Amino acid sequence: MQAILVKIPAAPYNPDMHTGRPAKTKRSSLGERIAALRERAGISQEELADKVRSNQKTVAYWERRAVALKPSQIDALAAALGCTHQEILGVGAPKARNGGPVGKAKAVFERVSALPRERQQKILGAVEDMLVAHEARSAG
Repeated sequence: MQAILVKIPAAPYNPDMHTGRPAKTKRSSLGERIAALRERAGISQEELADKVRSNQKTVAYWERRAVALKPSQIDALAAALGCTHQEILGVGAPKARNGGPVGKAKAVFERVSALPRERQQKILGAVEDMLVAHEARSAG
């Protein structure tokens, strides 16, 4: 029996493709912007790496870690992604507001977060029950 080689053409990049293992760390703000701009341009990390004369691992590192890019790298990224330097650096963009609790509520929840998980769950269950009761009274 003779083996037949079948070559399947590569599919175009789709930003919804998820390959590899999920990351264990949260992206840096610069990494978030680079990834978002890359996805907006519809190119993969590999394609971006080719355009900036680097490799895919380097682009992945830029997207995942807090890095200090050289001006030449920022120039290359802006050209490859079809955006401005300001978009990459986040200059002039409104700062995201932290949507968490403030004041006394923040202090209390910070203390709760220091407790063992079992205690946290009991406290959060009680708080959720109180909120549901309050919403029910407010609704009618």
